[in-house]
Amino acid sequence: MDEDLRERLRAAAASHRPDRARMLARIERGTAQEPPARPARTPRAPMPWLRVAGAAVAVCGVLTAGAFAVTSAGQEEPADGQRAAAEPTSPGPASPSPGRGGALPAGKGPLWSDGSLNPNSNDYWAQSEVTVKTARPLSALTVELRIALTGGVNTTGAWRSLPAQDFAASAREEGGFLVYRWALKPGRSVPTGTHTFAGQYNHAEGARDTGRDDYTARARAAGEQTSVGGVFTDTR
Repeated sequence: MDEDLRERLRAAAASHRPDRARMLARIERGTAQEPPARPARTPRAPMPWLRVAGAAVAVCGVLTAGAFAVTSAGQEEPADGQRAAAEPTSPGPASPSPGRGGALPAGKGPLWSDGSLNPNSNDYWAQSEVTVKTARPLSALTVELRIALTGGVNTTGAWRSLPAQDFAASAREEGGFLVYRWALKPGRSVPTGTHTFAGQYNHAEGARDTGRDDYTARARAAGEQTSVGGVFTDTR
């Protein structure tokens, strides 16, 4: 490069002076400007597996609610007040034995009674029934059903056709017998008509002899005390 060109470049560089004020003004304008707004993000659609999981949870909720409704419905008290005192381990409670018509065999005053083995009894389980018929309302009534403790006898439940809340009920072993007892509570009454009291129990395999089984029913009607009793007839 010749000397003349170098001199001209040095002169041009020396003569150049940056406009400081203009540069600062440009920087201030750039700083004052708002940054451009970012576009809003469009919500992403849920992953397919999340939709499937949500549907499964909803179905489970419906099935659970349905199961609860079915279970609740199965626990309702029967309309006629009959309900086993304990869950039977064999079929039960069985329907009462068919009536024989007319007056019941054992009777005294306004009270008659009958004892029978329910036809649904079998070689492993039985239901003994005491049927009480009264021609007058009763202000007191105690029914006692005694099952001899022969091989394998143990209670599986009990019921009565009259309202459960009207009676104090028990089932216990006493003196070689399984004793079911129903006692009318004070202030309650028994209406005229025919009423059933039943005890259910398991027993050893085979035909069970009911010869030692018996029952009693003691009542008061219009101030008069009366009682009846008897044994059990196998009606199968």
